Amino acid sequence: MKHFFGTIRDDDEQQRRERYVMMTESPVRQLVMKMAIPTVISMLVIAMYNIIDAFFVGHISTEATAGVGVSFAYMTFINAVGFFFGHGSGNYISTALGAKKYDDAEKMAATGFISSMTIGTIAAVIGLFFLSPLSRIMGATPDIVPQANDYLLFILIGTPFMMSSLTLNNQLRLQGNAQYAMVGLTTGAILNIFLDALFIYVFDMGVMGASLATCISQMVGWLVLLIGTERSGNVHIRIRNFTPTLRSYIDIFNGGVPSLMRHVFVCVSTIMLNRYAAYYAAPGIEASAIAAFTIVSRIMMFAFSIILGLGQGFQPVCGFNHGAGLHERVRKSFIFTTNVSTIILIIISITFAIFAPDIIKIFRSEDVELVKIGTRVLRWQCLSFPLIGVSTVTNMMYQTTRKTLVATVLSMGRQGLFFIPTIMILPLFLGLQGVEMTQAVADAMTFLLALPFAIKETLDVRL
Repeated sequence: MKHFFGTIRDDDEQQRRERYVMMTESPVRQLVMKMAIPTVISMLVIAMYNIIDAFFVGHISTEATAGVGVSFAYMTFINAVGFFFGHGSGNYISTALGAKKYDDAEKMAATGFISSMTIGTIAAVIGLFFLSPLSRIMGATPDIVPQANDYLLFILIGTPFMMSSLTLNNQLRLQGNAQYAMVGLTTGAILNIFLDALFIYVFDMGVMGASLATCISQMVGWLVLLIGTERSGNVHIRIRNFTPTLRSYIDIFNGGVPSLMRHVFVCVSTIMLNRYAAYYAAPGIEASAIAAFTIVSRIMMFAFSIILGLGQGFQPVCGFNHGAGLHERVRKSFIFTTNVSTIILIIISITFAIFAPDIIKIFRSEDVELVKIGTRVLRWQCLSFPLIGVSTVTNMMYQTTRKTLVATVLSMGRQGLFFIPTIMILPLFLGLQGVEMTQAVADAMTFLLALPFAIKETLDVRL
């Protein structure tokens, strides 16, 4: 990189002053939407890639779909580390910029990025040595292990880039440059779609083709994001600013541990879901059950990506104004984001519940059992889906304002504190139906946990 070892350019100070004024003086609703629209677009593009990827793989075989579903547990591990360093360093950067501490922001950017790249490299080497055991640990049955291994191969090779790409994306987004963060994510996702079709259908590489497509596209997206850090006004990545001190990692921990715990529990819950779906499914349809849950997770992630995008648009507004001591602006942006999220979720839930069978058939109509199970799972999740707007935005606000304990507890709710005991108890009485209901029950209980904190912050301007 031309400026990777260089000095800050002359126009950076002016760009940062202008961004500070925008973030702290613009009308809150318009500002949240300005920040949110690029992140919503980027999240939708990524979710659309996941949908198309599931479509391509679903037409290979049920076992291929199940193999990719099993591998999703490792993808959540990548997300856990990438978001831990991304949110941990990014939230610190956002607050530091709000307080005009630019040197501290530069040091944190380098520390977060290089740390995630290093851990990603270590994880890749270990995973490649223990490929088949890793697949079995994540819930692959004997007939699914070959497909899971094929998919994991190139995902493991690309792990360092995928982890640090998430870190870069969150750093750019949380310093108020959602547009370029969007460019980095969408570039990789769009390329992935074309490479999926090329490798799976033209080169007939099957599941391994989907994995290679993901690996290449993530590397390209990583490069685009790294170049983006060199744009005027952004916090630049400098090797000389890498400061792996205890204080630095404590700051990363305080801002990133809620994301880490959330994704760790997503990883654990995904493994448990695969295992329980296979265990409680009727003999001979284990792969169909795992594949059904995989498809529904992709569908719901598409819908949830809109809420994530809105929340991620809210976070830099929250962080800047919290750092500047403008607490009323934080409260107003929180109320606005929560209301918009809930309205969108209600509309999506009604639509998905009505057309559930037709939606599932898009991915694999050939498997009747898969369609039956997927339809039931999708409708169960639609029952409580409108509630997750409150819990998600509340969690994001507490994390961004660095209230680590509350944010961590809230982040553990949906996929951990409530999901794990529910999936262990309900199937004992209801069999596979209990597994199908688990996410809906966990979402409702997470809402009840988050509601008092949401009400407190709505009524109390003192953060």
